[in-house]
Amino acid sequence: MSDSALANTTSQSAAGNGGSEPTSLSRAAARNLASTTKSAPQMQEITSRWLLRILPWVQTSGGTYRVNRRLTYTVGDGRVEFTGEGASVRVIPTELKELAQLRGFDEDEALEALAARFEQRELQPGEHLARDGEPIDGVHLIAHGRVEERASGPYGDEAALDVLTGGDHLGEQAFIETDGVWGHDAVAAVPTTVLTLPRSAIAELIERIPALSEHLERFREAQSGRTNRHGEAAIEIASGHDGEPDLPRTFVDYELSPREYELSVAQTVLRVHTRVADLYNKPMNQMEQQLRLTVEALREQQEDQMVNNREFGLLHNAALRQRIPTRTGPPTPDDLDELLSRRRKPEYLIAHPKAIAAIGRECSKRGIYPATVEFGGHHIPAWRGVPILPCNKIPISRTRTTSILCMRTGEDEQGVVGLHQTGLPDEYEPGLSVRFMGIDEKAVMSYLVSAYYSAAVLVPDALGILENVEIGR
Repeated sequence: MSDSALANTTSQSAAGNGGSEPTSLSRAAARNLASTTKSAPQMQEITSRWLLRILPWVQTSGGTYRVNRRLTYTVGDGRVEFTGEGASVRVIPTELKELAQLRGFDEDEALEALAARFEQRELQPGEHLARDGEPIDGVHLIAHGRVEERASGPYGDEAALDVLTGGDHLGEQAFIETDGVWGHDAVAAVPTTVLTLPRSAIAELIERIPALSEHLERFREAQSGRTNRHGEAAIEIASGHDGEPDLPRTFVDYELSPREYELSVAQTVLRVHTRVADLYNKPMNQMEQQLRLTVEALREQQEDQMVNNREFGLLHNAALRQRIPTRTGPPTPDDLDELLSRRRKPEYLIAHPKAIAAIGRECSKRGIYPATVEFGGHHIPAWRGVPILPCNKIPISRTRTTSILCMRTGEDEQGVVGLHQTGLPDEYEPGLSVRFMGIDEKAVMSYLVSAYYSAAVLVPDALGILENVEIGR
């Protein structure tokens, strides 16, 4: 074959291969000589952590924070628990001490006698448990379901007062009053199971059990003029007087066993190989990036514990009287108004992002468009001027229900405060330390990263919770 023919064949072959021979330097090869522009390591777990940002942090030098309050007499107004066997429900005898009148009554046999006299009733929707103006017929414990308290308004319409759910109770004044009457209607909203202790059984047991009679008499004396409407020991004050009458002598009594909050800790050991720290520190310091992401994870865990920890978490430390159920399930404007009205100077609403979306849906149904407020450089949805801050640490149950928190913050406002201790050895951030632990035989450096924190509710109305909020409708 001639040279011209061979050249022609070669050119045709190259054309048939789509010109695969490179005619310039490839991008892959060029990148071997180029410096890439890198981002810092990213992390999806990082959230806004609004709770940690809004809480005023109180220096807790001794590791323990004591909340001193005025002495409160009526502390037994919690929820009552029950046991069930099939369709039969019984009240746990010791749980009767959650009633204010039986708080501190430790006669087990008497409590068992009281529990045995409760009668189970099944109410249908619309059935009355109590009627306004009629005599109080006994003590009623709500074992399951929902009861609405209603009263006639000033213009003849019906007003909703409260909603009672499982564990709530009414009519307990029958223990100390013989001629009391109901001040409102109580109507079952859904099929409801109620345990009732009739007035006749109360009178019989008081007559038969001297210890019960003596305890109720002491309770009656303690309540007569010695407490304010919050149950705190009264401070005697004279006002509106004329002349020179003798002024009352008084003192402010304190709780003898105040609540103490100890600082909790979240810790981890960060390990970095010395070769990595020595050779791969440009353009970014490897140790700094490892520590930054570790601290972010610790702060996320800190916020989760401050919401959900059973010892000091906000969901478990709200007073029972400050826990209110929704009226119909979803978070309606009425529910939010009820939550705000229960406390003085509410500052923040905190909810799961899905609960915030549910609030928006309920408002849209009513043709209401909540305003937004500028907060921390962000435009935040608000209700009645109170910002609604997202927190994905608030759990959602399997039944698609969650909770919404409302709080007031700061020591000066007797609100909710965060607790930490600054000035720690090897402190990296306030309340967080990073201690060098040494280098092992494999040339790996170890650092102990520790965060110390807790939260305290100074007075009960500083924190309220809207419970059983449905987000699926």
